[in-house]
Amino acid sequence: MSERRRVTFEDHAHVSGPFLHGTKAELSPGDELVAGYASNFDADRALRHIYFTTLESTAAWGAQLATALAGLEGDGHVYAVDPMGPFEDDPNVTDKKFPGNPTESYRTHHALKVLHEVHGWQPHSPVALQAMLDGLARLREQGLDVIED
Repeated sequence: MSERRRVTFEDHAHVSGPFLHGTKAELSPGDELVAGYASNFDADRALRHIYFTTLESTAAWGAQLATALAGLEGDGHVYAVDPMGPFEDDPNVTDKKFPGNPTESYRTHHALKVLHEVHGWQPHSPVALQAMLDGLARLREQGLDVIED
């Protein structure tokens, strides 16, 4: 097995899409997602990055968690997006929670341009979603719900 090539702001062109973003927000083609808004996981903290992935299952987590944490009904939305600038591996999961970057999660300071909504994506089961929410609550109780931004 070859060694994984890290994704950095300086070296990211080897990662190809499609790129996806999961969210609670209803968006339209041409909209731009930008950093500087409150985190879905900590409403008192504005994030300096915007996060995205190449995997539908990871985008589904983003959509479902954002929606559930906001107390909204439904599974949220997954959008195909185009990163408008350089990006890097998301350090919140890369080699921190998982070796390498199996969730194919990335972050950028630049906008993500919405191309279209992805229809027919597979949400995680209600049981899996509740387990993830319970795990996040435990991390928060322990003071370990840190987002490296």
